[in-house]
Amino acid sequence: METTNKQSGRMVAIITMMFIYAMISFVTNLAAPVGLIWKSQPELMGSNFWGMMGNMMNFLAYLFMGIPAGKMLISYGYKKTAMIAIAVGLVGVFVQFLSGYPTGIAGYVVYLLGAFICGFCVCMLNTVVNPMLNLLGGGGNKGNQLNLIGGSCNSLAGTLTPMLVGALIGTVTKTTSISDINIVLFIAMGVFACAFVILSFIPIKDPEMGKATADTVFESSPWHFRHCVLGIIGIFVYVGVEVGVPGTLNFYLSDVTDKGAGLDASNAPAIAGFVAGTYWLLMLIGRFLAGFIASKVSSRTMMLTVTSVAIILMLIAMLSSKQVLTHMPAFTGDSFMMVRVPLSALLLVLCGLCTSVMWASIFNLATEGLGKYTAAASGIFMMMVVGGGILPLIQNHIADVGGYMISYIVPLLALIYLFSYALVGYKNVNKDIPV
Repeated sequence: METTNKQSGRMVAIITMMFIYAMISFVTNLAAPVGLIWKSQPELMGSNFWGMMGNMMNFLAYLFMGIPAGKMLISYGYKKTAMIAIAVGLVGVFVQFLSGYPTGIAGYVVYLLGAFICGFCVCMLNTVVNPMLNLLGGGGNKGNQLNLIGGSCNSLAGTLTPMLVGALIGTVTKTTSISDINIVLFIAMGVFACAFVILSFIPIKDPEMGKATADTVFESSPWHFRHCVLGIIGIFVYVGVEVGVPGTLNFYLSDVTDKGAGLDASNAPAIAGFVAGTYWLLMLIGRFLAGFIASKVSSRTMMLTVTSVAIILMLIAMLSSKQVLTHMPAFTGDSFMMVRVPLSALLLVLCGLCTSVMWASIFNLATEGLGKYTAAASGIFMMMVVGGGILPLIQNHIADVGGYMISYIVPLLALIYLFSYALVGYKNVNKDIPV
């Protein structure tokens, strides 16, 4: 009976973590489609750089909250940390809702504040989810398998968010306001409120994390492991790839100027949202399928394979002309149909299959053999998620100056680094350090 209760409690904890994984993506993926609204305002003059600033603020919060979130995890436990994060997320979305009422730059500043607050939320939730799923799975390939399955829930929310926002926006004009997508913000606030109530009734036992304490675990020990340090850099550049590829693609397809993809102005935002959402759908599919093989295929093998394929896809996308078209299914604002988009859009969307397994694989490779320093490393990893704000911002500055396709040099270089990490950088050469 005791074994049955323990297994039941473990399943409840796993399901709860899966649900939180979905919430992380829902909040994070609001930034890029909402950025379309703000960049269309006269004060921002159609700048992709400023349109991506909400995304930057969301990820900037990781830089400040990464290590404190890890300390909260040790001091307060998984459940209380998750509940605090959910409450912060509710406040952040509410602030974004309020940004629809001031006009001009004042509303934009309020929106950025809301995005920054939401960043604190998702940072704390990420800190809870990753190590807990890894530990609940028993570490190694089994732990990686649970993280990949949880990532499927994350990708499902990531798929639906830009599609829903794109459909609600319709045609973006100078009079389009964030208040036009209030229904999405109401849904987000409702999800957070329900999650807080439900989580308060679910018993979650904190996994054992060794004999480390809040004081000892946050020494610089994780920095003594070369493979961990290189993995920390890997997390930084990976999140930049994951966010920058679909985020910039959304801007590219929505742009009805000569720099854009050449879509009809009447439905470009709706099509762009759906195509960008397809990237996250492929991430969902990739994570779901990888979840079945992760216990048999090593994280390194996965990384070497997917980074190689992603590099090839991105190079072809960058070199192809926007006059070379293909068909993709999309919602046009009125109905679902096959639409003509540049071939580069399809190739970049296919990168979602590749990025789908990278987070869990990097995390697994970088924390292998860390023992009691895993929690400290997890906090540092959360700080490095700021790459999801910095790299897309750099990418979109290049897009403003030199064009959208040339801007993909940023994620391309990041992918080359990740390939080299999986090739040689993953090796733990500090096995003599007691853990």
